[in-house]
Amino acid sequence: MSQDSSSELLAMLNTSNRNTLMDELDIEYTAAGEDFLEASMPVTPRVHQPMGILHGGATAALAESVGSAASAIRVDRKRQGVVGTELTINHLRSLRQGRITARAEAIHLGRSTHLWDIRVTDDDDRLIAVARLRMMVLDRK
Repeated sequence: MSQDSSSELLAMLNTSNRNTLMDELDIEYTAAGEDFLEASMPVTPRVHQPMGILHGGATAALAESVGSAASAIRVDRKRQGVVGTELTINHLRSLRQGRITARAEAIHLGRSTHLWDIRVTDDDDRLIAVARLRMMVLDRK
């Protein structure tokens, strides 16, 4: 993927976040390549759980967002759409502040399903969570 096409793709994805959950969580798509997509999100009290640490649901929302977008850019969006069917996530480390980044890499890109491996890291590249996301590819009516 060229730098120009990557920049255009990231701009399109970030524009599509407006007025969505991704916008509320300040999720930003930050890097794209032939075999991956990355997005990041700030860790602030807005995404904490009552103990003052990153809420697992916020981490899951970031993971599903990046995996869903990664599938969406790999189908013909005029003819097909994608929906998540299963997300599993293991939370490995807590975090109070900073930024987390999720990197989605394809495990399987079939005609009707996609499977993504998603690794979530902090600013120091420590592993915060690992996730698997299965997406269904649907024909538009």
